[in-house]
Amino acid sequence: MPIYEYLCAGCGKHFEVTQKMSDAPLTTCESCGGKLEKQVSLGAIVTKGDAPACPAGTRSCCPGCTHNHH
Repeated sequence: MPIYEYLCAGCGKHFEVTQKMSDAPLTTCESCGGKLEKQVSLGAIVTKGDAPACPAGTRSCCPGCTHNHH
């Protein structure tokens, strides 16, 4: 699921929320009741299960790679 960033226009609180892409954006700050603004940020997706396989022919697909390379 994607991680979305929000900023409260009222109190300035900045936080991240894991939401389904189909979920409606948050609109009200739980701390002060102010209006939330969805922030533009680098994408991050939380996945379940094992890491994806290494791309063919590479030996360093990720830091600390522990994939079984043939």
